[in-house]
Amino acid sequence: MFSTGGDRGSPQTQTMEKNLRRCVSCRQIRPKAEFWRVVRLYPAGAVQLDTGQGRAAYLCPQASCLKAARHKNRLGRALKATIPDGLYAQLDERLRELGK
Repeated sequence: MFSTGGDRGSPQTQTMEKNLRRCVSCRQIRPKAEFWRVVRLYPAGAVQLDTGQGRAAYLCPQASCLKAARHKNRLGRALKATIPDGLYAQLDERLRELGK
């Protein structure tokens, strides 16, 4: 017999809180403000950091997450777009500024 909904308390039907996001690299769930946001703009398809409307992916500001995301193309797969090398250079610069 199948359930028709109404099972709101079960883990399968619960959703993430509004301001929580998941890192595409390490899969950690944290508040949105703790991540870098990478956006594929709609309808242009250009990829940029932080602002714009379109498909977004989130990345922890840590060297290990950035390295894995670049090596395994996790940002590209999440955004369904090619990630320019310049964007990775911007993320590397941000990482150096943070001292991580």
